[in-house]
Amino acid sequence: MKYLVALLLIVALAAGGAYFVAGRMDGPAIEITKPEKFVGTATPVEFVVHSPAAQLKSLTMMLEQNGKQFPLYSLGDQGVELKEEGDGVRVTRMIGKQAIPDLQSGPARIHVTASRPVVYGIRTVDNTVIRDVQVRLERPRVSVVSTHHFINHGGAEVVVYRATPEDITSGVLVGDVEYPGFPLAGANLTGITANDPALRVAFFALRHDQDLNTQIRVFARDEAGNVARADFDKRVFPKPFKQSRIQLDDTFLDRVVPAILEGTTDVKPDGDNLAKFLMINGELRRKNAEKIASFAGQTAREMLWAGVVFHPFTNTGVQSAFADARTYIYKGKEVDRQTHLGFDLASFAGTPIVSANRGKVLFADELGIYGNCVIVDHGMGVQSLYAHLSSIDVKPGDMVEKQQTLGRSGMTGMAGGDHLHFTMLVNGHMVNPVEWWDAHWIEDRILRKLRQAGSTS
Repeated sequence: MKYLVALLLIVALAAGGAYFVAGRMDGPAIEITKPEKFVGTATPVEFVVHSPAAQLKSLTMMLEQNGKQFPLYSLGDQGVELKEEGDGVRVTRMIGKQAIPDLQSGPARIHVTASRPVVYGIRTVDNTVIRDVQVRLERPRVSVVSTHHFINHGGAEVVVYRATPEDITSGVLVGDVEYPGFPLAGANLTGITANDPALRVAFFALRHDQDLNTQIRVFARDEAGNVARADFDKRVFPKPFKQSRIQLDDTFLDRVVPAILEGTTDVKPDGDNLAKFLMINGELRRKNAEKIASFAGQTAREMLWAGVVFHPFTNTGVQSAFADARTYIYKGKEVDRQTHLGFDLASFAGTPIVSANRGKVLFADELGIYGNCVIVDHGMGVQSLYAHLSSIDVKPGDMVEKQQTLGRSGMTGMAGGDHLHFTMLVNGHMVNPVEWWDAHWIEDRILRKLRQAGSTS
């Protein structure tokens, strides 16, 4: 009997010790990944729970607001996206006014609680994570102010609109392509007072590769995901794009392929010069375009060019126009097709290349198929590009005036001879430069709308 009592005491102490140790073990790891700050009319809430051996005893989510608790999820609920991830699960649940009819604008808290069995199930341990959020149920407001919008296929336009509240994202949506809006006060034009802080300006484009019937609307979106859209009067005009055949020979390939590859690590093609050229003309061209588009994020929030027509380079001859559909021929066979998105302007070798308008240099270096290249920002998403230069006389950060020398013409990159490759960019998308050389287009499509909006603000 004495030994039995001792044994029972040992067992009890061991069980007690195990129970005590179990209570000090960690509960499931919880991470709320969405939302970060805001909840709107329909917002996904996403959280990840990790537990050893993926064992969970319970899992719940609820929202707390104004002293009330609203259950949102419990382990086993149907209609909720549940995805297993290693030793845990990822849960996604849409919340908003439909899920919580009593939800109100203002502060709230999301609670996620999970528990797991430990030490053969003799005890459970839990963990709770709380995320403070702000509920926004009112949609932004957006309305178009400017009139008479005429859009050329492959060209640009501008719209002036009013968007509230001030801390929202807004602009123009062309199909699935977004063009951001900027405060009208940054237009820097005589006659524009822009006393209304809600007025915005957005330059946008109908790209050469988009359908003429692509939907174009102004949008406004807050951080809670609430969206408002507005249509506006517009007419779209088709523009014929040229087609050309480019004859390739070994002399050209032997000259351009090694030179381009020496200046880039973005592609590492194998094979002969033709195989390398095809990768340069395709994959490297695409990566160069991505690099060029990335500079849109560095644009100034104000117009740096003050509405002055862009320099038309009238002392040069046009070798190739915008959106020229090129078919490449090698030894009588078609080997590639690409679209040329700029103007090739012939000149004497070493001709000074000037900035088309006032702006800030964002890039001045070698860039793949473009050779020595300069990109100038003119503000509000409008930029210009100068390629194939033999030399560069500016550096990133320099402010340049209209017709200030940027460098000298050349035949670096994928150039068949000495010339300037010039194009305009709107939020990183290449557009037809011809419009920007036209004083009437600048006045009617841009300045008229800005002045009218400014005079009524």
